Amino acid sequence: MNAMLSVFQREFKSYFATPIAFVFLIIFLFAMGVFTFYIGNFYNNGVADLQTFFGFHSWLYLFLMPALAMRLWAEERRSGTMELLLTLPMPLWATVFGKYLAAWAFAGLALALTFPIWITVNYLGNPDNGVIFASYLGSFLMAGAYLAIGTAISSATSNQVIAFVISVVVCFLFTVAGATAVTDAFQGWAPVQLVDAISSFSFISHFNAVSAGVIDLRDMVFFLSLIGLFLYANILIIDLTKSGG
Repeated sequence: MNAMLSVFQREFKSYFATPIAFVFLIIFLFAMGVFTFYIGNFYNNGVADLQTFFGFHSWLYLFLMPALAMRLWAEERRSGTMELLLTLPMPLWATVFGKYLAAWAFAGLALALTFPIWITVNYLGNPDNGVIFASYLGSFLMAGAYLAIGTAISSATSNQVIAFVISVVVCFLFTVAGATAVTDAFQGWAPVQLVDAISSFSFISHFNAVSAGVIDLRDMVFFLSLIGLFLYANILIIDLTKSGG
């Protein structure tokens, strides 16, 4: 645990050693504000809730989380510091988890900085804050799932642009898996079980369930399992690199 904490602290501090952290936070908060207040017409809806705000999260994360994850391992490969990192006297899982948790904590910080929107809706009306809290929790878990995918893909290449593009494509597939257009494309020839299985991987479907105020254990397990799966893939990829495979 100490090794993982050391990696976490090193990685988290590195975000603020350059303007990257501040640029990301500004872009994140600006995009959230634009999508909520202008595109989503927050003030014209006449409803004291944050459904408009949370409705755009999956689409913003689709690009912002891969952008955050693309440098985690690709930069280590490009600069040649991966070999040095892997020779340090610490277990591989501690390095992988430490780097990932630092990125997730940074994403959580960005999400937490949207609290003025929560304050605004409470000032304007009487929203169900339990539902809003559940939505924030679901959004944080969904961001973690996007990040885990991006982190695993970043570990397989030294090119950040390639890592970003592939991550966006994979994340997009998980995002739209439950869309009507996707399920309709399979219903004509695929078994119902396969269509249901594909639909069950939709990030939007699981997040919408949580943002409706229903904290279902199955939705929590889905995101956490997906995070665990891609972190395991991350470890396998790095292990192959370490062993010269």
